[in-house]
Amino acid sequence: MTLAVVYGRAGLGVDAPLVDIEVHLANGLPSVSIVGLPETAVKESRDRVRSAILNSGFEFPTRRITINLAPADLPKEGGRFDLPIAIGILAASGQIPRDRMAQWEFAGELALTGTLRPVRGCLPVAVQARRAGRALAVPADNAPEAALVHPDATYGAAHLLDITGHIAGTALLEPARAEVPAAAGDASPDLADVRGQSGARRALEIAAAGGHSILLSGPPGTGKSMLAARMPGILPPMTDDECLETAAVLSLTRAGFAPTDWGRRPFRSPHHSASHTALAGGGSRPRPGEISLAHNGVLFLDELPEFGRHALEVLREPLENGRVSISRAAAQVEYPARFQLVTAMNPCPCGYLGDPVHACQCTPDQVARYRGRISGPLLDRIDMQISVPRLRPAELQQAEPGEPSAAVRERVWAARAFRVAQSGAASAALGPDAIDAACAIGKTEAQFLTNAMERLGLSARAYHRLLRVARTIADLAGAERVTVQHLGEALGYRRLTADDEPSRIRA
Repeated sequence: MTLAVVYGRAGLGVDAPLVDIEVHLANGLPSVSIVGLPETAVKESRDRVRSAILNSGFEFPTRRITINLAPADLPKEGGRFDLPIAIGILAASGQIPRDRMAQWEFAGELALTGTLRPVRGCLPVAVQARRAGRALAVPADNAPEAALVHPDATYGAAHLLDITGHIAGTALLEPARAEVPAAAGDASPDLADVRGQSGARRALEIAAAGGHSILLSGPPGTGKSMLAARMPGILPPMTDDECLETAAVLSLTRAGFAPTDWGRRPFRSPHHSASHTALAGGGSRPRPGEISLAHNGVLFLDELPEFGRHALEVLREPLENGRVSISRAAAQVEYPARFQLVTAMNPCPCGYLGDPVHACQCTPDQVARYRGRISGPLLDRIDMQISVPRLRPAELQQAEPGEPSAAVRERVWAARAFRVAQSGAASAALGPDAIDAACAIGKTEAQFLTNAMERLGLSARAYHRLLRVARTIADLAGAERVTVQHLGEALGYRRLTADDEPSRIRA
């Protein structure tokens, strides 16, 4: 028989659809044809595979070789098909046993010497191979990553001969192992490093407990970036599903995913010159952007008004639905993008509006244009908007170190766990029905909210976000019901003007 079928996986976002690599040897002039919608890198694999097979001591068949990558309408890219194509040719020509091919999946790029080189997106491949009940053979550099989810049947190899020897039973490989760190989050900077700023620390704790987006506004050097960098250290631990989702996205990047980062929430801080494609993802061959690389973690945008308007607007939909869809002529790819947005900005172009030390040099028109770079719809989607004022030297010197991250983390974990147990999700992720059930309020609270909406001109979206923040404040306090006190504090995080203090809004 001159036909062999080997299994591999394509890359489509965070999914890895199955690809049947069918290799047929026929009589005729020697040639190699690859069909099934391969891109240029896949077509070039015939030359890499021929050299790898010959340099590994095997015979390359001098026959008409047809390689079909099925299904034919699924785009195939990259060098991941080198290894399964080589195994298919060796099996079809009878140089290795073909009866065990149904039990295996293969992924890897071949060097001309037969050495295996790592490929992107190995973690989604391992997930699907485990679900299909097949063993997985990958390059040695990819093995620790794949072994995180398929530990008993992932085999890493440095050379084509290692895999053929294992299949033939002449030199068995040991299953790959990955060491998972016991805990993540402890590597983040400690919140105790931030002196003073009790109001901002309190807001950060509320944002972490409920998963709320937050905007920090204040003069330069007041601690906005320090506070943002300490957000991952007070977030709740990741669930197994969150760990897998985050690792799968990071596996698609050029740097790949390091097993030592398993369970560690990502912290992404792109420069303000980043384009909308860099944030949302895309390209001719779609890749995840910063908002997807921050999935289940923190996306920190410093100097928010300095980002391009088009770049900021791509945040609007992911903040609502937690995913981003990238459409191209060849395919449509969807990436998860459920991140916690932390942003920082100066109050004006010079940065010193309202600063007690430095005089502001900006005109009202300049301030208005500067703040106008952030659209109203985007600002409306940011749950908490607070001021981080400058501390006077005496206040800074007298301020004692704040609570460490470990102490704040305990309260955040308890509040988040309680809300998830009651409603199935964090406060920021509650849908309309869940909000009504979790935030049932009485007549006094309803009248307070009515007055606040009329006085401040809040939108329906802002109304629901206000309720979610109030619910988080109540959870931190261990209260069953949302009260006027909780609503008043939540209202104070909408960045009100001096004339609109929450205390002046009465039921």
